[in-house]
Amino acid sequence: MPTIQELNELDADAFTNALHGIYEHSPWIAARAAAARPFATLAALKLALQAAVDGATDAQRLCLLRAHPELAGKAAIAGELTLESTGEQASSGLDRCTPDEYARLHALNAQYNERFGFPFILAVKGPTGRGLTRQAIIDTFVRRLDNTLDDELREALRQVHRIAEIRLNALLGIEPSIGVTVMDWCETLGAISDSDADLTCAYMTPAHQRTAATIAGWMREAGMAVLIDAVGNVVGRYAAARPGARTLITGSHYDTVRNGGKYDGRLGILLPTALVGRLHERGERLPYDLEVIAFAEEEGVRYRSTFLGSSAVAGGFDLALLDARDADGILLRDALAAASHDPATIPAIARDPATVLGFVEVHIEQGPVLLERGLPLGVVSAIAGSSRYLVELKGVASHAGTTPMGMRRDAAAAAAEIVLLVESRCSGPASLVGTVGQLEVPAGSVNVIPGACRLSLDIRAADDATRLAAVDEILAGISAICARRGIQEKLYKLLEIDAVPCAPRLMAQLGTAVERAGLPSFELPSGAGHDAMRMAQLTEVAMLFVRCSNGGISHNPLETMTADDAEITAQVLLDFFHGFH
Repeated sequence: MPTIQELNELDADAFTNALHGIYEHSPWIAARAAAARPFATLAALKLALQAAVDGATDAQRLCLLRAHPELAGKAAIAGELTLESTGEQASSGLDRCTPDEYARLHALNAQYNERFGFPFILAVKGPTGRGLTRQAIIDTFVRRLDNTLDDELREALRQVHRIAEIRLNALLGIEPSIGVTVMDWCETLGAISDSDADLTCAYMTPAHQRTAATIAGWMREAGMAVLIDAVGNVVGRYAAARPGARTLITGSHYDTVRNGGKYDGRLGILLPTALVGRLHERGERLPYDLEVIAFAEEEGVRYRSTFLGSSAVAGGFDLALLDARDADGILLRDALAAASHDPATIPAIARDPATVLGFVEVHIEQGPVLLERGLPLGVVSAIAGSSRYLVELKGVASHAGTTPMGMRRDAAAAAAEIVLLVESRCSGPASLVGTVGQLEVPAGSVNVIPGACRLSLDIRAADDATRLAAVDEILAGISAICARRGIQEKLYKLLEIDAVPCAPRLMAQLGTAVERAGLPSFELPSGAGHDAMRMAQLTEVAMLFVRCSNGGISHNPLETMTADDAEITAQVLLDFFHGFH
């Protein structure tokens, strides 16, 4: 098995020949990447191969796609696949399909080729490299048939690169062991749920408590001293070589939204836990105490109060929330007591800022930015602030057939104009986004002009001045629309949260670690809220985003990532730990 150094030392033809099976029947990719040598890391080689494809013509990329065989197609049945493709299809049992599965795949292949003009391409070895089930392959096939041509072209090329990544691992004898461990742990936790039908882990339910206990067990096995505090946070502490050291904190949340994904929050707990296990195996201690905190609650599913876990650590827990009730009328304080927690001791969880060095959170991106750029990692620049409003519009309900268009006071038409106003105003600055996520015509009828309408506004940006300027213009625009249409408006502010910038010095240290791994240091804002927002009240914070596959879908069972991306993240985070100051 060659090493990166040995590949660097080959002449261009020998380098191309060594990588001949990495991209299906397409040696031109390796030939073009050869000019970018020497590669310091495997990640740098992957990026060079990807860049060769990105720099190709549309016709060349289409030829690359068409070089791939159909899944369980005629070439596979006839034994005419390359050695690599034969092994990959066998890894998912595609050589052992039932007659019904062969018929289904044959029909899907024909439908896909007719729609897109190239074969369906999927890295059938999956996120961990062990192979997808045949049903998962069929489900993905069906889902991607709904894509537009442009979206599917991009997704097919991403799958080509994932196939190449797995083949490179095999060629170089590389096993993403930490990444696979983290993915396996996520699968284990993903099977612990409040629901038999999906992954839902709400605060202080039996599934939530089982999840906490499972995480605590892995932390102990990794060599940490572990406690579960009064709010349900699982705290693992890996002590420094010398007593009395200050503490660097990392972690994220282990609760989920309803019908959520397996990696949101949990990745940021399990990956540093696995790293501590590696340090412990080597008998290595850091010059500071390292704490991994699995925050008990961030999503607000059960009690509609977010960040309960990190707020307690940061010293901002609102004790009045103990009297909040869930949908069944159970008080939060009673839910804690039933789980053997003492609510009276929650204030003692708060950390002394003088003892804390900083907080760094690893999190799946929950969006498509890194995916579209072909990057496994990004350094977060800021967590967006948010302004949320409820807008109530009142017009006049009247007969749809007898009221002339120019004489109507249509509340839904005003709402439609407001939706377009939000879309238009928030299409400028990169981090500014605006959403109307709720839109309702109360008691609407098909033959009645809407006399009332309710809608929500959610305006976010990484910079508060940008967000507030947009909010001012949108609210003024709503008033102008309503005045012109004869609509009464009422506005209710639901939420106002300031943006949280990440600490420049911590961002720089993360960026340096990313570059040492052979990747460019790419910065991006977070549009979603994270525990780091609350921890910023205690100490300096930083975040590292990890690529989210499946189009960047998150808060969804389709949320996914790969063991290789988890592995490079582990490498970067460990480098950050070693160089942290």
